[in-house]
Amino acid sequence: MTSPQSTARPTPGATAPEEYDVIVVGAGPTGENVADRTAAAGLRTVIVESELVGGECSYWACMPSKALLRPVAALADARAVAGSREAVGGGALDPAAVLARRDSFTSHWQDDGQVRWLRDTGIELVRGHGRLAGERQVTVEAEDGGERLLVARHAVAICTGSRPVLPQGVPGLADARPWTNREATGSPTVPRRLAVVGGGVVGVELATAWRALGSQVVLLVRGGALLPRMEPFAGELVADGLRAAGVDVRFGTEVASLERRAADGDDAPEVTLVLGDGERLTVDEVLYATGRAPRTADVGLEQVGLHPGGWLDVDDSCTVLGIDGHWLYAAGDVNHRALLTHQGKYQARITGAAIVARAEGRSLDTARWGAHAASADSAGAPQVVFTHPEVAAVGLTLDAAERAGLRVKAIDHDLGAVAGASLYGDDYTGRARVVFDLDREVLVGASFVGPGVSELLHSATVAVVGEVPIDRLWHAVPAYPTISEVWLRLLEGCRG
Repeated sequence: MTSPQSTARPTPGATAPEEYDVIVVGAGPTGENVADRTAAAGLRTVIVESELVGGECSYWACMPSKALLRPVAALADARAVAGSREAVGGGALDPAAVLARRDSFTSHWQDDGQVRWLRDTGIELVRGHGRLAGERQVTVEAEDGGERLLVARHAVAICTGSRPVLPQGVPGLADARPWTNREATGSPTVPRRLAVVGGGVVGVELATAWRALGSQVVLLVRGGALLPRMEPFAGELVADGLRAAGVDVRFGTEVASLERRAADGDDAPEVTLVLGDGERLTVDEVLYATGRAPRTADVGLEQVGLHPGGWLDVDDSCTVLGIDGHWLYAAGDVNHRALLTHQGKYQARITGAAIVARAEGRSLDTARWGAHAASADSAGAPQVVFTHPEVAAVGLTLDAAERAGLRVKAIDHDLGAVAGASLYGDDYTGRARVVFDLDREVLVGASFVGPGVSELLHSATVAVVGEVPIDRLWHAVPAYPTISEVWLRLLEGCRG
């Protein structure tokens, strides 16, 4: 491998430069996977982290939220089948047991296991806040105020993820101390009354979880639908499920102002929301799930000529655009290609492969579906929403495909009419759709809504990403009796 000569100079107050082949800023799942790939190829790799190794997903997002949601689905499935319904009875979830299980999945917010994995993998860890200080240079400010200068022979990868965004200009919002995903996935107690602001994935999932744990939940949505980036029927069926669970779902509703104060004779403060129509709504906690922004405001982008605070523009190899020398990369949420943990890990594999190839003096294969191109971000990114019912989708919706200029048709089918679904649960309700490209005779999108549909998604992802011709898909026989038999009905519609 080539090793370019370093021209780094210590910054004021910094110690002598410490040289590595690769520096990764951010030790979430994306950063860990970049580091894993480069270290496995023999490149000396260091990862810089200011919080817990394992990142947002491990401690404040994917893992704790799904640990909260899994008991909801398990209980609903048991109640959906005669026989097990009687065994379960009308009992509620045990909040203490659910919260304790959640805590175990976050390792009680300790990262010892993740740190051991780094050490065993040969990846070095520097704790502190990392900032770019120039070409291939990163300064790390430790908690004790000390500073280290790290220099990369080959590459720096920014994998700092995203943060929740609160709306600007809402009177009283800051003083109301609203929950974001972090507080909502980590709360040690169940709030008696909870307002959730936002109808996206975080909003509907956490409304589902806390309602099942006993909270009185009101879901406030500014627009007219839930999950607006998915097929319309997905949001409709999820709204039905939330209402059936007792959530007060309100569309076309804005929060004009908030006030947190202690109730009379009560030391516990409560929050009063004043809605756009003047209604006053009092709750114990309010969760804002209204979007994400990149964690790039304080990573030194201005030191390399980039604008701090914005999403980082990258090509398909996750190389940052506008930087000479192909040394700066950005993978995961921070590049805004697909804000999903599994896509961040996918990008990390591409990024690591690109860094290694360039370090070895090899050309990159950046053609569509090439070894150094994250093509699936735009063509086949799968997503599951773990509500009741679940939503699973990959590729383009019908609307997105038509806006892209494709000649397509949608084929829909009632999932409840499939034999496997009726066995899965009595009175099963669900829906499936595939989006069929009439010119290429391949699928460009698929969506499923219903209990247990998350396990249908990978087969759809293979079909979309693999661009499998419909005539060949006919030979992929689904087992009987499973929900997957819906594929037969969908393919009949494609052949039409």
